Amino acid sequence: MDKIILKKEKKIAIITINRPDVKNALDMETYDEFANALEDVKADSEIRVIVINGTGDSFCTGIDLKFAGTLKNMSPREFTSLIKRLQAIFRFEDIEKPVVSAVNGYAMGNGCDIAVASDFVIAANDASFGMTYTNLGLIPDLGGTFRLPRLVGLSKARELILTGENINAEEALRIGMVNKVVPVESLMDATINFAGKLAKRPPIALAMAKAAINKGLSSNLSTAQDFEAYIQNICLQSRDVAEAVSAFLEKRSPNFKGE
Repeated sequence: MDKIILKKEKKIAIITINRPDVKNALDMETYDEFANALEDVKADSEIRVIVINGTGDSFCTGIDLKFAGTLKNMSPREFTSLIKRLQAIFRFEDIEKPVVSAVNGYAMGNGCDIAVASDFVIAANDASFGMTYTNLGLIPDLGGTFRLPRLVGLSKARELILTGENINAEEALRIGMVNKVVPVESLMDATINFAGKLAKRPPIALAMAKAAINKGLSSNLSTAQDFEAYIQNICLQSRDVAEAVSAFLEKRSPNFKGE
């Protein structure tokens, strides 16, 4: 892979979009390499957290317009199949491990969708977010119409999607699109520090909590509570619970192994 760089360190996988000459715009090879990197990381039991970032001065400016121009030659069936394939790549809700996006510069179109799909977003103070699809006569197609209203509310999501306007990092923080804003020079240090905290947490509990939160978004209270009871049973069977109790009694930090 050369358009995606995968690095693993201290139980954290860093997936870097590596097309700085086009501000990390995505072509088919980049989508495919991103998918391969995710499959590698999901299968690696040593990895606890996934971090996504971009090389250079931008996170991701969305689909490469040269590549997008070739899509008009597809039949409706072929195009629908491609969109579903791309949507599946960025369905981070299906990944048990927390996904953290470190966003600097532009996060536009598909780039904004990737950030919105993440469990956490750490933004540099120079970051700019935009659901810019309607500027091209299109709509969000990686799940933005589903996720963004749940993050920022229906009215604000309509505004961002229908106007296609960009917002800066502070506005994104204010409306709940991002978790934290840091100086651009501190972005990766802050992100890795945050990911490191997550990596020390009990992985089974984190995976189950993530699943419960996501399921709760599309169910009623009774169903959500039934699911909580079910997965709490799974958590209670893990050795991590016994380790947490032992660590508390012994006044030490727990060493969670995800067993």
